[in-house]
Amino acid sequence: MLVSAKEMLQKAKAGHYAVGHFNINNLEWTKAVLLTAEELKSPVILGVSEGAGKYMTGFKTVVGMVNAMLEELNITVPVALHLDHGSYDGCMKCIEAGFSSIMFDGSHYPIEENVEKTKELVKLAHDKGMSIEAEVGAIGGEEDGVVGTGECADPNECKAIADLGVDMLAAGIGNIHGKYPENWAGLSFETLDAIQQQTGDMPLVLHGGTGIPEDMIKKAISLGVAKINVNTECQLSFAAATREYIEAGKDQQGKGFDPRKLLAPGTEAIKATVKEKMELFGSVGKA
Repeated sequence: MLVSAKEMLQKAKAGHYAVGHFNINNLEWTKAVLLTAEELKSPVILGVSEGAGKYMTGFKTVVGMVNAMLEELNITVPVALHLDHGSYDGCMKCIEAGFSSIMFDGSHYPIEENVEKTKELVKLAHDKGMSIEAEVGAIGGEEDGVVGTGECADPNECKAIADLGVDMLAAGIGNIHGKYPENWAGLSFETLDAIQQQTGDMPLVLHGGTGIPEDMIKKAISLGVAKINVNTECQLSFAAATREYIEAGKDQQGKGFDPRKLLAPGTEAIKATVKEKMELFGSVGKA
């Protein structure tokens, strides 16, 4: 049974660890994340972008697939199904489809409009028992065609959004989606510390978890980060393992590739990536 992310993130912040949010794009990715979370007894958040939801034919399909997997795989750890970087319309669709958590990314709106839309969605989500994440300060890089430059959020604006009753807050602290460039300045811990001082017990979210050095990850967790998003690293590991399998020429005597065998190495690579991240985040055994 899917659960809200609220309780798992409150426990994570109090316990000084972070719950991993791993984006899913198909059955294999979902299965890999769930099996690894169960093996490690770690709570987990399955992230779905609007683009991935469309690719999987719609949010209702995603909900049906994940709920069936929880039953068929005998998953006992807490699992939240979360809309990642959702638009207002996307949030409404996921509320209707049966997600257990949503993110409204209003960071590109003026703060007044971000507040207004977030306030409305907080009520709708909480009425359904869902958790909701909001964002202040655009995250750098590209996510489903939305490009941000990695700006740092205003701590006072973070407080204004946090005070609306959201369950978690993504605040830009110089982080970006995708691979980090060589000239990246690093995370602004001064900004992160100021945001935590303004938002108190609010679990904070770090997007763009791929490529951030381990010491920065651990310091961010010590400063209130309780949810860390990982997507690009899974994409890279899946692609590399699949490419290696193809280049090895392991087809069926000229009949082509069995898709189950073709995708197996990539699935195992995702499992390894998820395990590595859960160990780094400190969530192993916290279910």
